[in-house]
Amino acid sequence: MTLALLLAGCATPPPIDPASLPATPAAFKEAGPANSPSPRPSPKGEGASGWWTAFHDPVLDDLVVRADRGNASIRLAAAHLAQARALLQQADAERLPQVGIAASVQRGDGLTFTNAPPGRPLTLNSLGVNASWDADLFGRLRHASEAASLDAQAAAALLADAHLAIEADVAQSYLALRALDEERALVRQTVAAFRRTLDLTQRRYRAGDVAELDVARAATQVAATEADALALDRRRAQLEHAIAVLVGEAPSVFAIAETSWSAQLPVVPAGVPSQVLARRPDVAAAQATMLASRERVGAARAAWFPDIALTAAGGVASPQLSDLLRYSARAWGLGALASLPIFDGGRREAGVRYASGGMDAAVAQYRERVLAAFRDVEDQLAALRLLERQAEAEQRAVDAAARATALSERRWQEGLVSQLELLDAQRSELADRRAAVEVMGARYQATVGLVRALGGGWEARS
Repeated sequence: MTLALLLAGCATPPPIDPASLPATPAAFKEAGPANSPSPRPSPKGEGASGWWTAFHDPVLDDLVVRADRGNASIRLAAAHLAQARALLQQADAERLPQVGIAASVQRGDGLTFTNAPPGRPLTLNSLGVNASWDADLFGRLRHASEAASLDAQAAAALLADAHLAIEADVAQSYLALRALDEERALVRQTVAAFRRTLDLTQRRYRAGDVAELDVARAATQVAATEADALALDRRRAQLEHAIAVLVGEAPSVFAIAETSWSAQLPVVPAGVPSQVLARRPDVAAAQATMLASRERVGAARAAWFPDIALTAAGGVASPQLSDLLRYSARAWGLGALASLPIFDGGRREAGVRYASGGMDAAVAQYRERVLAAFRDVEDQLAALRLLERQAEAEQRAVDAAARATALSERRWQEGLVSQLELLDAQRSELADRRAAVEVMGARYQATVGLVRALGGGWEARS
């Protein structure tokens, strides 16, 4: 027994070097939203966490629910999870006794287990129960089962990550579409204003107050802005088609009605880096994969030690079917089999090296995933901080441009300035208003990006 325990210790998986894992900083470099509460990790699951409801947009809520139900990537991840759980069930079954029933009919001459003389072929009927059990003294099956269990955990985390990724994609695409609707409405209003300016310019041209050049300039402004409006229409159609695919529907039967912007911009607490590692499903999947690869090293090491199996068989055997139920036809047997390959051409050593290489790769992938998670949060926090300041600057620019347009229009109507000055002021105002809408849309995009970087939903402390 002492020798068995010693050998089992030799099959123990190697420890993971802490130096190969990334250090977790105490806080993020970028400051989170001011006066924001500390988040509580939301419960993990295979489905949605409901974080998108913080935007208070019923259309967005409906789209995300439809995507969770019909997206192809989510269904693929769910199928992989079902496969991983089936493999776990198979690995667990290998550790249990195997029992089977066997029935046979043999006909031959000179059967040693009968009293028949040679030269007289006989038929032997048998019915029995066979049982076997692998003692697994050195943990080969146990390590394989634990690896399969960790693989199933990784698959479950990847399914949660697929839900989160699709939910974020739907939210970002939808919010981009709503921002585009705001920009389209702004451009259409500007087209109407430019047309009014063109009409007024044409009337003044017919009255002899302005030159034909002014009419051409005004017509050019109208046509160019109409072209911009059509380009925005094309972009909206593409976004709508992308959302249709995300929710698992055909673009030809999918549509999102144009409405005014109603979504609210929530404040997302960033918390601390250690909470991010606990909440992100992709990090959890990478960690489970790393631990599973470690267990496979243990299983590969256990292949160096003897494999001991216990067997048992019992039943009846008789030349006559009518005698099978007689007590005298009984037969049974017990056995133990120990096997240890002496020479395998380096197969087991190669198996250990392969499993060790897989563990090194899994550790590197986990390290990369953790660093990417920290980077994602820092990127979105920086984006939100700078976009807030950019939005304030854009609003000042819009106010100043609107004032300049109003003054230029009044001076043009009074004949104090040329039409070129008015057109420049109108173009400047339109550009500033569109830039302000784009910044607003970027703030919503960055907010969704921060939610995704943090691992999904959050719950603020009261």
